[in-house]
Order: sequence, then structure tokens, then C-alpha cells
Amino acid sequence: MKSETTDFLYNYISPEQKDLLTEGQHLLEYAKSDTAHKYKDYSFVVFPFAKAYEGFLKQFFFDSGYISKEDYASKYFRVGKVLSPNLVKRLKNRSVYKQLSDNVGHEIGDLIWATWRRGRNQVFHYFPHNLRSLDLQEAEDIINQILTTMMQVAKIAGLERLKRKLVSV
Repeated sequence: MKSETTDFLYNYISPEQKDLLTEGQHLLEYAKSDTAHKYKDYSFVVFPFAKAYEGFLKQFFFDSGYISKEDYASKYFRVGKVLSPNLVKRLKNRSVYKQLSDNVGHEIGDLIWATWRRGRNQVFHYFPHNLRSLDLQEAEDIINQILTTMMQVAKIAGLERLKRKLVSV
């Protein structure tokens, strides 16, 4: 049964993001049911969700006016860079983290950043001194964090869109 929050998310995301989430769910179910193999690293299960999250964030940033159409379409635009609270001073008004903090409060920026770090940066970057592997439970926890964050942000995005419509009437 879909909740109102889930409806906000599914009404907000693109068909491609929906496909990634569906394929990710199939991959997760397969990994959970495959008792013949125990993988050393289940990062591969997180990938479709992390990719959908990146697309979702770009769309949210664009729809909210935090990034330009050129940034949204650019293959050089880096979500992690504009979202990092550590780069606010350097990026100034180009910092999406700063814009989020100014407009909706730092809590949502912190949530989006924490999910980005845990579900993207810490999973998919290779550090020779710290090769991080996920067990299945941790992969599932990260997936749930990504989905929960997307639902919370989609609800905010939906409400902001509704406010803009009401103001323009």
C-alpha cells in the first residue's frame, strides 16, 4: 500500500529513475534469495539506488532554482561538490548546501549530504588504505536511507511546487 509520502516521490521522479529503483529492488531481492553465494561486497546492490538518487537530486536542485539548466545537463556538474558543507565558503552562492540551509533549513541539507556520503561517496570510491565492503544488511540499510531521504525531499519539492502554483494564481 502506497503512502502519501511514497506518492510524492513517484509523482516527482522521472521514468528513468523509476526504472532504476525497480531494477534495484529486483537486484536486492535476488541478492537476498541467492543462498548459493555469499559475496564479499554487496555494493553492486546499492548502485541503481545511488544512481537514481543522483538523478533525483539534480532534478530537485534544478526545479528549486539551485542550479541552472546548463548545470543540470552538464556532464561535468558534480552533485557532491555543490552539496558539500565543507565547500560553502569557497562556492558561496553556488553552494546548494548553503541555498538549502537558507531556504528550508540546514537539517534537510544535512540529511541530503549524509545520505549522499553514505550511499554514494563511501560506497563507490576506492581508497587503497580503506577498502570498504558492504555486507547485505548494510547495503539494504543504505538503500533504505536513500529511499527515505528521497521521499522526504520529494514531499518538500511537491509542497514547494504547490506553493509556487498558489502564489502565481
